[in-house]
Amino acid sequence: MALTDPIADMLTVLRNASRAKKDVVEAKNSRFAEEIVKILKRENFISNYKLIKDSKQGLLRIYLKYSKSGSPAILGIKKISKPGLRVYKKLDELPKVYGGLGLAIISTSNGLMTDSQAREKRLGGEVICYTW
Repeated sequence: MALTDPIADMLTVLRNASRAKKDVVEAKNSRFAEEIVKILKRENFISNYKLIKDSKQGLLRIYLKYSKSGSPAILGIKKISKPGLRVYKKLDELPKVYGGLGLAIISTSNGLMTDSQAREKRLGGEVICYTW
């Protein structure tokens, strides 16, 4: 079955795995998905990731992060812009997720970045997802 939104599928896999307290999860690879995972690693929502080659497009093996008490680093992750309804925001309209405690991943003309990086570079763009 063909996926219409592989990024939403990857975010759902991450959300479900963190709620089920899984250590490792795999998702289909793409450059866009890899950039999202890089941002999640840089912002300390996941511990690490690895690219696994196969005969098709490859896999992203994502290692989830938990606190010492066992609570997941990813409490929630939500896809905002969907194939049927793209969500674009100007610089002054960029969202602050949970008052700045979470992050929004924005697709700008300079590539994927967090909402705070987009504000620093004075860019708007497509809001991909929220993570908290």
